[in-house]
Amino acid sequence: MNQLSDRLNSLSPSATLAMSQKSNELKAQGVDVINLSVGEPDFNTPDHIKEAAKKAVDDNFSRYSPVPGYPALRNAIVEKLKKENGLEYTAAQISCANGAKQSVCNAVLVLVNPGDEVIVPAPYWVSYPEMVKLAEGTPVIVTAGIEQDFKITPAQLEAAITPKTKALILCSPSNPTGSVYSKEELAGLAAVLAKHPQGIVIADEIYEHINYIGKHQSIAQFPEMKERTVIVNGVSKAYAMTGWRIAYLAAPKVIAKKASGLQGHMTSATNSIAQKAALEALTGPQGSVETMRQEFDKRRQAMYERLNQIEGITCENSCGAFYLMPDVSAYYGKTNKGQTITNSVEMAGYLLEEAQVAVVPGDGFRAPKNLRLSYSNSMENLMRGLDRIEDALKKLK
Repeated sequence: MNQLSDRLNSLSPSATLAMSQKSNELKAQGVDVINLSVGEPDFNTPDHIKEAAKKAVDDNFSRYSPVPGYPALRNAIVEKLKKENGLEYTAAQISCANGAKQSVCNAVLVLVNPGDEVIVPAPYWVSYPEMVKLAEGTPVIVTAGIEQDFKITPAQLEAAITPKTKALILCSPSNPTGSVYSKEELAGLAAVLAKHPQGIVIADEIYEHINYIGKHQSIAQFPEMKERTVIVNGVSKAYAMTGWRIAYLAAPKVIAKKASGLQGHMTSATNSIAQKAALEALTGPQGSVETMRQEFDKRRQAMYERLNQIEGITCENSCGAFYLMPDVSAYYGKTNKGQTITNSVEMAGYLLEEAQVAVVPGDGFRAPKNLRLSYSNSMENLMRGLDRIEDALKKLK
């Protein structure tokens, strides 16, 4: 269809959404699909947050809010950043958006000019390079393999920076790998960036509270990086609020102001009721956050151990988020029922058809040897799903 824009035609389909759609279609047909592809908590939003939303409806918070968000919510975010992260911001440096995806995209569109380069460590979340393309920038992919825990090194970062470099997108804890950068590792990256003052870091920290190795570390903590970092965070993962669509960026005032200006021409403000729920999430009881993290940790350990019992699979444990990235490439070239598996896309399709288990192919994350498995499901379903995967893999000869 020649009426479509070149900008749209340059985008690749989302591997995560595609697999979720296929899984839902099969479920609608009555197929017992075990979904290990989801990128959201399987818990319900805590009751006190839902009650705050109901009260907001009764109190008639049904009109447009300011585009960057209600002042009370932005002040609560400022307090969160100070209390939990030791970072000083003002409400004018906060811009709320319809999910972390929009916050990242706002930052990219505000910062990137045509021809600018944006460094994207791989494996990456599927939408990062596509957002850069939307801004007519050039994604510069830097691959970090399993031998380095899927984290780029200072030497790799230095080698990737050119005079055209505008930004680095850094996700920690990582989707899709679950890797977490330590304070020392972030300091190494900050030391490189200090030599190249044109580069801004877009730090996607949406999985901050799903961390199994200690306190979250932000690259914004280093004095030389504070004014060169756009933090992206929100309530979706920590508080099981993915459908509420509330996130924010915290940035130098001019970036936050321009992000709100851009959003004002696109989606305008976020949902008013959801903002009141997010305010309660940030300021109300926090016990549910740790309860969910502990349950994710139990599932993580169980899935990690079970995956490594399956012949031909190798898998490193994750340190955050709720994903594992097993290497299934030992099965490439093998055949069942006339189907030969040659890549992760074919493997994911095979497991969906043969085992009725939905996983995400690693190709979409620039991890062609791997699959992404989510442990955001019940322990029973996780173990049943892995049993099915093992049975299906045994049929490949």
